[in-house]
Amino acid sequence: MEERSSRCRGSPVSGLRPLRPRRRPCRDRGPRTRVFAGSRMRPELSTVADVLPQMAATQPDTTAIFFPTKQRDAAGDLIYTKVSYRELDERSSRIAAGLQAVGIKRGHRAALMVRPSPELFALTFGMFKAGVVPVMIDPGLGIKGLGKCLARAQPSAFIGIPVAHAARIALGWGRATVERTVTVGGWGLAKHTLAQVEALGAKRLAAGDRPVPTQGDEVAAILFTSGSTGPPKGVVYRHRHFLAQVKAIREMFSIEPGEIDLPTFPLFALFDPALGMTTVIPDMDPSRPASVEPRNIIEPIQRFGVTTMFGSPALLNTVGRYGEQHGIQLPSLRRVIAAGAPMPGQTLERWHAMLPDDGDVFPPYGATESLPVACLPGRDIVAKTWADTEKGAGVCVGLPVPDIEVKVIRISDEAIPTFSDELELEDGEIGEIAVRGPMVTEAYFGDEHNTALSKIRDGDSIWHRMGDVGWRDREGSLWFCGRKSHRVFVDGATMFTVPCEKIFDTHPAVYRSALVAPGGLATLCVELEPGRSAGDWPKIEEELNQIARTHPQTNRISRFV
Repeated sequence: MEERSSRCRGSPVSGLRPLRPRRRPCRDRGPRTRVFAGSRMRPELSTVADVLPQMAATQPDTTAIFFPTKQRDAAGDLIYTKVSYRELDERSSRIAAGLQAVGIKRGHRAALMVRPSPELFALTFGMFKAGVVPVMIDPGLGIKGLGKCLARAQPSAFIGIPVAHAARIALGWGRATVERTVTVGGWGLAKHTLAQVEALGAKRLAAGDRPVPTQGDEVAAILFTSGSTGPPKGVVYRHRHFLAQVKAIREMFSIEPGEIDLPTFPLFALFDPALGMTTVIPDMDPSRPASVEPRNIIEPIQRFGVTTMFGSPALLNTVGRYGEQHGIQLPSLRRVIAAGAPMPGQTLERWHAMLPDDGDVFPPYGATESLPVACLPGRDIVAKTWADTEKGAGVCVGLPVPDIEVKVIRISDEAIPTFSDELELEDGEIGEIAVRGPMVTEAYFGDEHNTALSKIRDGDSIWHRMGDVGWRDREGSLWFCGRKSHRVFVDGATMFTVPCEKIFDTHPAVYRSALVAPGGLATLCVELEPGRSAGDWPKIEEELNQIARTHPQTNRISRFV
């Protein structure tokens, strides 16, 4: 099915301010919004692991990573295990050589199921050095989802903690393909322990037998998407993609060596050594970010003087509410990077109250297949674009980052084999978002069908279809209007989810909402703010009906649940 949006005079929403003529996008909007300034990646790097020997040589005893234990000292402070750059480099090199010694070789795919720990980081960098391809799957997918992803990835090796090996044996994960196994902690469920792998690697290194250096075009990892909008897909990352991401992150956020990062998603911590940052791992379950204990985030920020933090909107909502209630201040924190979903304006305001005047929240737009794509600082969102969001314009995600091209093309649910200029829509028209650039991945592993649906060939390059809809204003900024697969068809009209939902989210009793259409009936599912009772609902429902009738985008919504 193919559809073309109606032509707008500048914005998909009537009554908004007129758009100014297009100007050349700038990289620096002033001291507070220097998103795109920064230095460049060292040209000699082929993988993010290549920076470890450099850091080990120049600052061997500097702490690379702080890991929390479950113990506290006499003062009640959490005790952390420290790993220096030298220790991380040496241990990952032993693992790289040891993996080859046990038959896990360059190009082999290895399922990696290890909790955030010193072992996870040493293993991941060791695999990169050896050219082994880690298969990483979000444990939040559940037992069934994990099994399906492993069946698609067809790993020949399985590296995990004892509980992961127990599940592998009991559920038959990888039974047809896994030939070599390594256990991290414990013994008896795998052919080798990690300690044995390291010991074998040390012997090889002592004999001068080092792995051949990994090259940038080799496959680096298979990362499975979250599956939030369909079956999880294994994104094929090459080492050059990771390097392009590191370069973009450094330039976007002006990150300097010596800064301290608190990443609440383990994969992002792997970039820190390449950025010259020290990592502080928080005490939390990364598969349940909304349930985080806020003090386990706030305390390490204050204790270590953390300058950068990564978190999902769900985690930031939880911590932001706690911070508002307790008057928390985080003077060292310069930037909070949020990814996974649009950030509510209320959450942005709560975090701005905790940050110093020169600190900000940055919600970069992107996906597993391509990150980052665009970014607009949170203070600009609140001051310049959020009023339009609440009128139904969608969420402004900012200008494309350097090295990324963005096009808005006509919406189609079919494969588009080759790109043509006729696909592109004009500014102001809602269409499908497509991106091209060095951090854009080219394929899903073993999935030709979804690769064909998501990729468009353009000469020697590839456009990735983000699976999102949006529009571009005349300044070049991108406005996000929701997932393509979530658009709703009612009475011959197309309704886009995010513009509609954000109108209702302005109600003080509404935390968030979701537009659906069971049986063709436009319905808004509402999650109320904490503290609201069922007795409040009749009045809230009446007020939401009134809101629906006052907006042409929402007047087809007739049911609220």
